[in-house]
Amino acid sequence: MSTPTTAGTAQVELAIGGMTCASCAARIEKKLNRMDGVEATVNYATEKAKVTFDADIDVAALIATVEATGYTAAEPAPPKSAAPGAPEGPSDEEKADEELRPLKQRLVTAVALAVPVIAMAMVPALQIEYWQWLSLTLTAPVVVYAAWPFHKAAWTNARHGAATMDTLISVGTIAAFLWSLWALFFGTAGTPGMTHPFEFTIARSDGAGNIYLEAAAGVTAFILAGRYFEARSKRKAGAALKALMQLGAKEVTVLRGGQEVTVPTADLQVGDRFLVRPGEKIATDGTVVEGSSAVDASMLTGESVPVEVSVGDSVTGATLNAGGRLVVEATRVGSDTQLARMAKLVEDAQNGKAAAQRLADRISAVFVPVVIALALGTLGFWLGTGQGLTAAFTAAVAVLIIACPCALGLATPTALMVGTGRGAQLGILIKGPEVLETTRKVDTIVLDKTGTVTTGRMTLIKVHTAEGTDETDVLRLAGALEHSSEHPIAQAVATGAAAKVGTLPTPEDFANIPGLGVQGIVEGHAVLVGREKLLDEWAMALPAELKAAKDTAEKAGKTAIAVAWDGEARAVLEVADAVKETSPEAIRRLRALGLTPILLTGDNKAVAEAVAAEVGIDEVIAEVMPQDKVDVVKKLQADGRSVAMVGDGVNDAAALAQADLGLAMGTGTDAAIEAGDLTLVRGDLRAAADAIRLSRKTLGTIRSNLFWAFAYNVAALPLAAAGLLNPMIAGAAMAFSSVFVVGNSLRLRGFQAADK
Repeated sequence: MSTPTTAGTAQVELAIGGMTCASCAARIEKKLNRMDGVEATVNYATEKAKVTFDADIDVAALIATVEATGYTAAEPAPPKSAAPGAPEGPSDEEKADEELRPLKQRLVTAVALAVPVIAMAMVPALQIEYWQWLSLTLTAPVVVYAAWPFHKAAWTNARHGAATMDTLISVGTIAAFLWSLWALFFGTAGTPGMTHPFEFTIARSDGAGNIYLEAAAGVTAFILAGRYFEARSKRKAGAALKALMQLGAKEVTVLRGGQEVTVPTADLQVGDRFLVRPGEKIATDGTVVEGSSAVDASMLTGESVPVEVSVGDSVTGATLNAGGRLVVEATRVGSDTQLARMAKLVEDAQNGKAAAQRLADRISAVFVPVVIALALGTLGFWLGTGQGLTAAFTAAVAVLIIACPCALGLATPTALMVGTGRGAQLGILIKGPEVLETTRKVDTIVLDKTGTVTTGRMTLIKVHTAEGTDETDVLRLAGALEHSSEHPIAQAVATGAAAKVGTLPTPEDFANIPGLGVQGIVEGHAVLVGREKLLDEWAMALPAELKAAKDTAEKAGKTAIAVAWDGEARAVLEVADAVKETSPEAIRRLRALGLTPILLTGDNKAVAEAVAAEVGIDEVIAEVMPQDKVDVVKKLQADGRSVAMVGDGVNDAAALAQADLGLAMGTGTDAAIEAGDLTLVRGDLRAAADAIRLSRKTLGTIRSNLFWAFAYNVAALPLAAAGLLNPMIAGAAMAFSSVFVVGNSLRLRGFQAADK
């Protein structure tokens, strides 16, 4: 269903089917953009096209254009609300497994049948009397059934005058299979007892006794394995939205007719009043009509200090009530809430971020036409010199067969498997090969503050005492009183005090003063802990040195808490979101990789600048809302920068998806982790530098693998064209290039994280 945007235009999101690589997405995008009044972006990873078009254009015309290009298109089905008691439809996970199942079946078939074929071709001892016919029986299903996606994609590419890795695989495997059929039925290869001996002689032959079935079966199995592992990582593209929407409360206690009724959050209506107890998530956006509390909104806004709310204040769905009981009146529900709007931001960012085209496809686009031209040239040359039809076809087909490299199928998956495996050992999770393409180009790294550069939790930083007051006494008395409060800042004081003085005493009396602090009796002392205003109400003024310490702390964006007992102001406590000990070192390492760090936060400017100065960041962008984070990333990209983004909260998810490279802290929310391209399990910012180093090294390995995979074959092409290629040389070249690629990939196991 299309949605109107500006006057005279509409927007639709189409689900695209049949794409096998990023060049397919580029082809569809090009065709759509050629239509008058149409602007489209197609994303291979999410398999969606986001199209803005003039209102007089029919969506059916857009779908017809995509189908004419050789792919399928459809508008996503609207979500259905199931009737009570109706069975639930398949989950997203089940649908993803259903889509992967055919690919997995083809892979299992190819591997099971290709292994004995390769073994018989390479080990003369296994070449029993009719081994060649057994090889044919096993290879036929591999080439026809398992390799069908490659043939289909090659045909689609051919219709549009394009060539990709699919074309190379299809042409090579079909050529090898058809030549083997000819040699078996019309040549001498079908003779009982025929063997492929280990003869490394370069001599011209008519090819009638040569079969290449192991090449057809092996290439198909290797490349299907790579595609399967890639498809498994690609299917997670929509998981960020699912994780984001699961953050909200599932059930809510609504007040109806003076009664408390628990209902699903989806049933909330604007105007409903609902109850939020301490520790519960706020169900939807609304206004407080009863009670006061501290709300932890850091997950959504990035604000490290809990927000004090009371009657008349607005609250946001999915934030956490950290203090007292609240009654909230719903003002926005469903798709109007801030959480839903953030989900839309993430979806838009993902759809707009095109996956990098496979390096192998880019090489194939040039290599395939050259090889086909060389094969035709070889055929023409041998026919022209009067060598006979058999010899001419032998040389031409040998060119096609040797051009289809087994190693090409191993080049990316082996490096990726070893690289990602090593990354997992170091706490770095890499999602897929497209991720690696972008790490090479990244020159700017945008860092969220709360939970990324800082710990993300309030911590007691410093204690300022009045003359004659012992710091231990301050911590013992203030910590004891704050321990009885549920407020996050109070808990920070209590935790910090307990760490320094040990077991805290139990207050004889305790009272919470909403919005101001706490008071009570501890060890016979009448103690006040809270804002300066609380002390003013008891006519206790802060001494000049404590007043100065409080002002300095607040200018730096920290929270200052006054402590008094027995009628006298005794101390000021500084509480803040502390910088992680490893963050300054992490910034130095990122700079050493050629990256410019930028601190981006929803927190106030004073706090942001203080943190930036502490860790060594020069550029700060503060007080930004989640949607503004996306705009900041877009602006940097528009300025020609390649942007990496590191974050951990829901408020970072859209920016992580928009960035060229998204790095999510594994200690953060599921939404951020799913939106990112790399996940840093440890929550240590130094891992970001290690992740980029490992990704670049893995990409370098893939590139060298691809170079050698093609180099061996290119070197053998002149021999094939000259009709001098015998099966053992062809097999040895393929085997050696494959072993080299695997060995080169295994070097990644030696990658070490920088010294801690």
